[in-house]
Amino acid sequence: MSTAKLKRLKAASWKAGNARDFLQLSDEEAMLVELKLMLTDAIKASRQKRGLSQIDLAKKMGSSQSRVAKIEAADPSVSLDLIMRAFFATGATRRELQRAFGAGEKLAA
Repeated sequence: MSTAKLKRLKAASWKAGNARDFLQLSDEEAMLVELKLMLTDAIKASRQKRGLSQIDLAKKMGSSQSRVAKIEAADPSVSLDLIMRAFFATGATRRELQRAFGAGEKLAA
């Protein structure tokens, strides 16, 4: 959101915050949400890098395209275990997982 828009909203007595504040998430819950978002972004990037469609990835996982779409959208019904299975099913390596975590550290800092 632009600073000009934020100023206008505050001037109109609106409160600004983030999803963490709005949902009243604990530190641990917020970190889990950030982790899932980081990993689901990495899945999509890895899948696209390797020229895989969501259908291709679903076949590799023994799942459905709609489930892959939910994974990439970080749907709350998707477990961390399934996210990791999808990540490695794209052909991603442990080093790429480390890079994904490193990117998250840069964002958090």
